[in-house]
Amino acid sequence: MHSSARAVRLLAIAAAAASLIACGGGGGGSGAALPSVDTSSVAAADPGSVLAEGWQRRGIAQIFVRSYQDSDGDGKGDLQGLISRLDYLKALGVGGIWLMPITASQDQDHGYAVKDYRAVESDYGSLADLDALVAAAHARGLGVIVDYVMNHSAAEHPAFLNSRAGASNNFRSWYVWQSSQPSGWSIYGSDPWRAYRSDWYYAPFWDQMPDFNLTNAAVVAWHHDNLRFWLNRGVDGFRFDAVGNLVENGASAWENQPQNHVLMAAVRSLVGGYAKRYMVCEGPSDPAGYAASCGSAFAFGHQSDLIAAAQGDTAAIAAVAAYPSTAPAGAANFLSNHDSFAGERPYDQFAGNLAQYKLAAATYLLQPGIPFVYYGEEIGMAGASSLSGDPKLRTPMSWTAAGGFTSGTPYRAKAANVAGYNVAVEEADADSLLGFYKTMLALRSARPSISAGDYLQPAASGTLLSFQRTQGSERTLVVLNYGSTSATATVTGLPASATLASLYPSGSSGTTASAAGQASITMAARSVRIFDLR
Repeated sequence: MHSSARAVRLLAIAAAAASLIACGGGGGGSGAALPSVDTSSVAAADPGSVLAEGWQRRGIAQIFVRSYQDSDGDGKGDLQGLISRLDYLKALGVGGIWLMPITASQDQDHGYAVKDYRAVESDYGSLADLDALVAAAHARGLGVIVDYVMNHSAAEHPAFLNSRAGASNNFRSWYVWQSSQPSGWSIYGSDPWRAYRSDWYYAPFWDQMPDFNLTNAAVVAWHHDNLRFWLNRGVDGFRFDAVGNLVENGASAWENQPQNHVLMAAVRSLVGGYAKRYMVCEGPSDPAGYAASCGSAFAFGHQSDLIAAAQGDTAAIAAVAAYPSTAPAGAANFLSNHDSFAGERPYDQFAGNLAQYKLAAATYLLQPGIPFVYYGEEIGMAGASSLSGDPKLRTPMSWTAAGGFTSGTPYRAKAANVAGYNVAVEEADADSLLGFYKTMLALRSARPSISAGDYLQPAASGTLLSFQRTQGSERTLVVLNYGSTSATATVTGLPASATLASLYPSGSSGTTASAAGQASITMAARSVRIFDLR
């Protein structure tokens, strides 16, 4: 998440049903019964995995369920709708999908205000629908990871409703409370301390998303039980939200604290106890640090260089060439995502220049790391012209010129370019952006040197970039020209007298390296060429 809270109306906190059992002392409460909190333990029960080893390295599609496909005409996407689109995702060529929060939420939109960690958002369906999705995805060789919000809950979560009842309540220590307003705090330009009666609770993202006290071992143990709840159902891992914000040690020490890495290393150990599971963390200001503790983390900053390189920025091209040599093995690469702080949708950043768009895609899909494709990226979806901020990036998927997302009225405005950039149009055009993504992902899937191999001989010269990917005896050469004019790339460090057979574009002629391991390759403006080296 890691973005400032959107302007949303505060939702009324529902009155607890009289039949619910009050938990803990209610000191300071109004006398109303407090809701029960499910703290039942969950033992590990690994159902195993039918997926191929390293399935995530083929690439993962990021899916916002609310905006992907509606199955019942209510204008909001759901799990059954997503099931109906799994064949499309398999044909795209990814190895798995990441679902933005599917847990029951207070915000009933983005889902990061979780009010029940063991239930599915009612708009999306039920636990049975999730089980059906996981089974259907696995039948197609696709993994399913789900978003998990460890940092904070919704204000409507039963634990917080108990916590705010007073200092004597058993759940008071589950959240971060002070009896007076702390001074000197500013997070993302705002005071993170929120008043409730005469006390103050810590909630930097939104006053309706209070932070957990993750120095409390009971809270951590409860999160671990929640994780096992989902892993036992067969999900293939997690994306962890806002891991840089887990623990605060003061007004000037609220991000990337040492305890965060200890917490995530423990989670990594838990997840690693299940077969073929994968987890990735969001820590924008310390990607390398969280890649170490989590095993994988999003490569924030690299996405900006990828965009700038595709636009011909020579400094960015050099940075892109060098990045994989020092990047952690678990780097998760992307062009954009659901948060506006990470950048607009690529179509808007490139102002519709598809040649540049394809170069950016080729670069991150062919370099080392685990690529994440944000839904609609592969067809060039633009943001919604009538929206701004995060909602602009989270519009309904463009399946047809008319939308194709729902038989009813979409809950949110469509992409600005839905008429010309949609799945139906692009599936009929082999030269479309969708066709290009399929080709690059197919190469990644078919060639271990690309999906999991070493990164050798990176060379940037002006607007030209070349690198090799190697795995065993398989060697792949990638050459890109980000410039607006044709150029000749002189590639060195090749095997002596190697044959360069063209993999992309298909049907193009190859060449042969000299005895000194050098080859001259003619590159059209804004083009990529990929060779098999033998």
